[in-house]
Amino acid sequence: MPHALAQATTPIKFQLDWRFEGPASLFLLPVAKGYFKQAGLDVSIDAGSGSGGAVTRVASGAYDMGFADLAALMEFHANNPDAPNKPVAVMMVYNNTPATVFALKKSGIAKPADLTGKKLGAPVFDAGRRGFALFQQANKVGDVAWTSMDPPLRETMLVRGDVDAITGFGFTSLLNLEARGVKAGDVVMMPFADHGVKLYGNAIIASQKLVKENPNAIKAFLSAFTRGVKDVMVNPPASIDYVKARDGIVNVPLETRRLQLSIDSVIASPDAHAEGFGQINPARLSLMASQISDTYGTKTRVNPDTVWNGSFLPSKAELDVLPRARKQ
Repeated sequence: MPHALAQATTPIKFQLDWRFEGPASLFLLPVAKGYFKQAGLDVSIDAGSGSGGAVTRVASGAYDMGFADLAALMEFHANNPDAPNKPVAVMMVYNNTPATVFALKKSGIAKPADLTGKKLGAPVFDAGRRGFALFQQANKVGDVAWTSMDPPLRETMLVRGDVDAITGFGFTSLLNLEARGVKAGDVVMMPFADHGVKLYGNAIIASQKLVKENPNAIKAFLSAFTRGVKDVMVNPPASIDYVKARDGIVNVPLETRRLQLSIDSVIASPDAHAEGFGQINPARLSLMASQISDTYGTKTRVNPDTVWNGSFLPSKAELDVLPRARKQ
């Protein structure tokens, strides 16, 4: 792309939702391989501390783009209707929410209905906890009691028996439980996506300022990112090297597993194959907007047309990146 290289590169500050873990390779690989540079962009990527923070940092103008849970973006829009720089989702990456209910088999909890009357634990801002009413409705679960804790204590409290079940991201809490000596076979996992709750998960977001002033930069970013995703899908373990390069203390085997779990459960899920990588189903988006409005009790109703803008997406051929073997 000589014409892109001949122009001055456009700087893009990008905010991740969380630390440099396995799934961050989706963003770190195209930086390291020069895909963004070849697209005329100078992309810098920072670790994050949650989706809510990623949304507000892009809204504040501190970052141009970011990676955040679509529910958090919807909540920001509906609670800040007059905010001048509300970010917009431009590409779906986690086609399903990673939100999952976890219990230990020894508790006797085997299915959602068994959660009725039980003590559940999660941080107050956890996506699974915030959206749990949807899981309850879909699975006819009765009342539960919630215990709040900081994220590092969540799995410890489940192992100790302080709570009967927890909500957390599937590819995070399972590995955290294993790190605390629990065998995967002794864990009961109930992903929201497999139990009637079809919320979208994390999307790439862009500031209104960037949308208005440099739409071509968004197109270039998504194209280079998609190129990187294709590489990650071909050889997930190799891409962890780029995470290790950014954070030398990462546990390579652990993050390799985390990345594979995220691919299997939310990136290359059956729903992702049905809708196509990066894309959304308008009816499903509208339903989610309605569900988030009700469940989160937002100030105004979420308008699905203002939170999503699919006009910057690469071609269908470019977006054909998901591994064939996992089509269902």
